[in-house]
Amino acid sequence: MTIRSTILPFAAALTLCGTAQADTLQDILDSGVIRIGIKADYAPWGMRDEDGNVVGLEIDLVEDFVKRLNEKYDADVKLEKVVVTGSNRLQFLQQGKIDMMIATMSDKPERREVVGIVMPDYYSSGVTILARNGSGIDGWDSVKGKTICGIQGAWYNKEYGTKKGADMKAFKGVPEVEAAMLDGRCDGWLYDDSAFVPRKVNEPEKWADFEMATPVVADVPWGAAVRLEDLGTPIAQELSEAIIEWHASGMIVEGEKKWGIPTTEWVQMMQKACAEGEKICDTERDADETWELAN
Repeated sequence: MTIRSTILPFAAALTLCGTAQADTLQDILDSGVIRIGIKADYAPWGMRDEDGNVVGLEIDLVEDFVKRLNEKYDADVKLEKVVVTGSNRLQFLQQGKIDMMIATMSDKPERREVVGIVMPDYYSSGVTILARNGSGIDGWDSVKGKTICGIQGAWYNKEYGTKKGADMKAFKGVPEVEAAMLDGRCDGWLYDDSAFVPRKVNEPEKWADFEMATPVVADVPWGAAVRLEDLGTPIAQELSEAIIEWHASGMIVEGEKKWGIPTTEWVQMMQKACAEGEKICDTERDADETWELAN
């Protein structure tokens, strides 16, 4: 079924009302360029291939979004991929360096006050620690006094690292943490389980001496975002409707298979919810809405 609906009447209404708010989608169509923030340090959602090109599951989604815009508006918008990190992606969006982002960002209430996270969410992951065998880490209570490495800007560094007594060492990006882990400078790596599973599956020899040593906690969905002032405008509507179709069509499910990611229960539930038009898969965020789906 086709879930997407036209936004042209909405865009026209904005113009007729004489709102001072810029129409970012129209600006993109006029300029012929859309700048989208992506990750290049989070395989296999965003990573560099042998030729230096950024590829991955999220890159497939970004490219499909631009394709949809061009088909719908009979346009020739070019995609400018802007590489962001966990520590600068919010600022890039706030400062107008990018028009939107799909960049492994957890959908947290405090982030909704800074950027315009659209509904529905498109992926989900939890938090765990990848530890070297023999590190002594076995559950969350065992991290006290251990050197735990993480990424700057990750919301869980404090909650599941510092507050549990770990000696947290934050690095700029994934390559720096990987080097520290493999060099033995970290007892464990506090990060998303979604990042560790593909490593164990796709690079078993490299990560043979490491295991996820704590239960996965704080499962949180990932949100795509526009600038805060763009919520409720055509660009946000188009992004929301694209996400609904990615779920309903099974594109994200197939993306997991393509990129060697073990099947995720949350993604499967969202495919069913969007295909059946359930409320959690619409473009509105309800006051009582959570990431969890009813069985």
